[in-house]
Amino acid sequence: MVAVNHDELSMAFDFVSFAAPMEHNAYVSLDTGKVYWTSDSTDAFDEDLPDDLETSDRYLAIPHKSELDLGRSLALRFVAQKLPACYDLVEEFFRRQGAYARFKDLLEREGVLELWYSFEADSVERALRQWCAENGLEILET
Repeated sequence: MVAVNHDELSMAFDFVSFAAPMEHNAYVSLDTGKVYWTSDSTDAFDEDLPDDLETSDRYLAIPHKSELDLGRSLALRFVAQKLPACYDLVEEFFRRQGAYARFKDLLEREGVLELWYSFEADSVERALRQWCAENGLEILET
């Protein structure tokens, strides 16, 4: 079992999830635990990338938040628990662009925005830990 630094994994996950799926990528070396970052929009990360990064089975791609069910469905789970009367409205938000801005505006108006941030952070943490366990990665706390 290879160990990966918690903070590096978390930052790489945020990087991958910040953009559209497949625009930003990050990989964990299954030999060393080192995290490598790539992006379609910049060459800034290309300097020390292994040649076989995207073809070898010795690197594990860090998932996008949508792969871990942490996008739209997470928001809807939160609303179902905390603001059930707003569920249909939020579901409608996610049928158009700008959904997260409208979603967060609603949460702020309802006084639960900080509760959402905590719920989201806890959900991401649990999902990343589960992903690591499923893929034979040990998380090193810093």
